[in-house]
Amino acid sequence: MQHHLAWFSLLRLRCWTVVVLMSLHPPLCIAQSTRPEASSLDGKILVGYQGWFNCEGDGSKLGWTHWTKDFRKKLGPNNVAVDLWPDVSEFGANELYSTAFKNADGSVAKVFSSADEKTVLRHFRWMQDYNIDGAFVQRFAVNLTHPLLLKNHDKVLGHVRRGATESKRDFAVMYDLTGMNAELFSVVEADWSRLQSELKLTQDTGYLHHQGKPIVAVWGVGFNDHRKYSLEQCRDLVKKLKSSGCAVMLGVPSFWRDRTRDALEDPLLHEIIRSADIVCPWSVGRYRSPQEAKQHANEVWKPDREWCLKHKLEFLPVVFPGFSWKNLRGGPLNEIPRRKGDFLWSQIQAAKAIGARTIYVAMFDEVDEATAIFKCADAPATIGDPQFVDYEGLPSDFYLKVVEQAGKLLRDEPNVKAPAKLRSSR
Repeated sequence: MQHHLAWFSLLRLRCWTVVVLMSLHPPLCIAQSTRPEASSLDGKILVGYQGWFNCEGDGSKLGWTHWTKDFRKKLGPNNVAVDLWPDVSEFGANELYSTAFKNADGSVAKVFSSADEKTVLRHFRWMQDYNIDGAFVQRFAVNLTHPLLLKNHDKVLGHVRRGATESKRDFAVMYDLTGMNAELFSVVEADWSRLQSELKLTQDTGYLHHQGKPIVAVWGVGFNDHRKYSLEQCRDLVKKLKSSGCAVMLGVPSFWRDRTRDALEDPLLHEIIRSADIVCPWSVGRYRSPQEAKQHANEVWKPDREWCLKHKLEFLPVVFPGFSWKNLRGGPLNEIPRRKGDFLWSQIQAAKAIGARTIYVAMFDEVDEATAIFKCADAPATIGDPQFVDYEGLPSDFYLKVVEQAGKLLRDEPNVKAPAKLRSSR
């Protein structure tokens, strides 16, 4: 799956998204009556949250970011960058933005913006409704020096803080290094210092902790896709983040342990990983069927976890529902089929079988690569070849239900329902 690294990196380079310093809320503390215990990862189902969708008119001045190939032009049949269509039936009229697509009944198809607070709060309510414990909020290093992009990042993060508080969910920041150069490491360090000291982010009731320390994640360490920064710089960044009193989670290549295929061969990679606290290997695109997922778990995840146990590290496997990116990068539609939930469930079962105590689901809202698990709808009407992955006749919240069952399976709770049973009980 070496090709996956290239397109994943290219996609990350399109990140014009996320967040308004002035809208970041001060720490909000409420009773933890039904909140997951934020001091531990054990038994948790966590999701990646991009929060990177913008629309013309949402106040961000970022156009149609991540919905379209050309963010300056309206989302429509000749300018689309997503392969799944979100279900916006619960959204208010003031949250929706008209596209050039039409629904089957002839009405205008509409989408949301992550810059709208109501939208992010709703997403976190969905996490609560389906017992998803929390989210890693993506923060892209390449955006931190651009005023509009940083403002949008901060704005979405402010929405996340409120959403996590009101819905009693956990969250943590994940810095994605994709596309950045060596000069930006100091920017990441300064940004994290600001979030901690000025905005008191890690003091929020729901901020995720590990072994008594707030978690900060760094994605993109050790990949062999010709990144413009070095392992030495990654090592120094980890040291500085840990010196700030944090537990560091590393997003690393699938084959980090053997240092082959998608990983750099440099032994410094292992030194960096040993200095961290949590290891999260990226597995999207590394297998395409339930059989391959089980094989990957036995041959890769199981010895990965044993290595982590030996070095007193937490192991956090990544699972994903399927994949497609025809509209953004070409290639076949529905490249890795979802199989009505069976593909995702096979990974969840495999993670449980090798002893994983926490699972990272990629992703909550990423309709770009069609990995989203939030509520998605039947695609709007199109002319000619289909442009969107259909939902195989399933209800829009089906994958939220599957992930809810994953949490029950992980925690050894009774009455776990596999996708086949969920489908039959509709």
